[in-house]
Amino acid sequence: MADSEASPAGKAANPWIIAVSVMLATFMEVLDTAIVVVALPYIAGSMSSSTSEATWVLTSYLIANAVILPASNWFALRFGRKRFLITCIVIFTIASFCCGAAPSLSLLLLARIVQGAGGGALQPLSQAILLESFEPRKRGMAMAVFGFGVVVAPILGPTLGGWLTDTFSWRYAFYINIPIGILAAFMVGRFVEDPPYVRDTRAAAFDNLGFGLLAVWTGCLQVILDKGQEVDWFGATWVRFAFTGFAVAFVLFILHCLKAKAPLVDLKVLRDRNFAVGCLLMVLFGLCVYSTITVLPLFYQELLGYTAFTAGIVVFPRGIGAIVAMPVIGYLGAKLDVRYLLTFGFLVFGIVSLIFGDVNLQISPSTLLWPIVITGFALSFVFVPITTQSYDTLRNEQIGNASGVFNLVRNVGGSVGISLAQTELTRRSAVHQNEITNYVARTQVHFQQEISALTGFLGRQVHPANALRGAASTLYQSLGQQALLWAFVDVFRWTAVLCFVCMALVWLFRKATHVKGKAAAAH
Repeated sequence: MADSEASPAGKAANPWIIAVSVMLATFMEVLDTAIVVVALPYIAGSMSSSTSEATWVLTSYLIANAVILPASNWFALRFGRKRFLITCIVIFTIASFCCGAAPSLSLLLLARIVQGAGGGALQPLSQAILLESFEPRKRGMAMAVFGFGVVVAPILGPTLGGWLTDTFSWRYAFYINIPIGILAAFMVGRFVEDPPYVRDTRAAAFDNLGFGLLAVWTGCLQVILDKGQEVDWFGATWVRFAFTGFAVAFVLFILHCLKAKAPLVDLKVLRDRNFAVGCLLMVLFGLCVYSTITVLPLFYQELLGYTAFTAGIVVFPRGIGAIVAMPVIGYLGAKLDVRYLLTFGFLVFGIVSLIFGDVNLQISPSTLLWPIVITGFALSFVFVPITTQSYDTLRNEQIGNASGVFNLVRNVGGSVGISLAQTELTRRSAVHQNEITNYVARTQVHFQQEISALTGFLGRQVHPANALRGAASTLYQSLGQQALLWAFVDVFRWTAVLCFVCMALVWLFRKATHVKGKAAAAH
């Protein structure tokens, strides 16, 4: 089957042009999520707010994004997928300008909610269009292109965001979306067309109850994950109420989606074994990968004193590894059982996580260069095969709904992973500080020698009366650094264990069946 004939709608446009068109939209949305992280301190300072208040710039976006994700299929059927995708790109682009021009934090949060709503549908719609534009045996190569947006954008984001913020202003972290959005809207309008089943299908009445329950449980979950550590989780009354709201709304949402005639999200797609296993692995993928991507720059910033831009430069080579792997995985995905590729990806990522677990405070910027490159390479061997294998046994008309569910569980897994990593850094640091304090008693000869040497050194710099206090403060700072270092080590090693667990779960997949003629039958 020729590439031009692989599309279900029989479009004249080459599927690879379609792939680039929808990848631009995905790249823009994912890049924005990552690029804003490094600008938060600057946003807080510019808006005369605390860093804690500025984190709502992330939370408000993620909540709106998560609510729209599963609902994207209904909107696509109701308004037409191409029209809805272009509308979302336009909304996202205009909201990006409003974010950059916002004069106050409240207006910035409002613009971020609108931006999150516009960006929520970009990934599932782009993924559905891409998968349907290629016959199953070529979807691995297509997903390699899509994976460029999903895997590489979060890696480039901190570096680009740090450079824009340091060189110009944090506002340019939003303005950069404008040219990308204009180009994406033009290409989608020019090259993408709706398949026949989308044009011929009438959307059912909007599921108000399902949408309301979805908004409640995703909103509660995101707020808990974002703010829980700051208030000692369930030690705060409002967290207990929020968790109760999340649990009740989530259970009711599941029951409603299983029993309703035309639910907003059709969870019956989870009856497909490959898709269900793929969703499970995608949650775990989010847990281990997003936590590592978040924690490694923090290691360089908090322990080694790197700036946001410098830390972004250090982890940037991960993007090189991912880019190199994309054509390789695209080629191998059509030749080999993807379960072997997934096993290889998780194995390599787990081994490299163990290497990260050997970090110390004396490493140079180049010490972890090759491990960082290899993690990018391994990421491609995880994300692309999981996606292609998950959709392998689904019919084309199921892909739109399945894509919303799939991207939702990935976002939830990533949010949980980031939150757990931050929590473990805080708590394990306290544990290790207590352990070190118990091991190194103040009466030990080594401690007394160290405090005497520091007191003598500082006595030549400050008044002798303050030298002892300064020496104790210096040693306490060193204690905190060592404790935090071991907390980072714990997170890296636990990530490795999770990767090895995923290696076993990979084999719950049924083998892919790219038989000749399957694409035509699916259409």
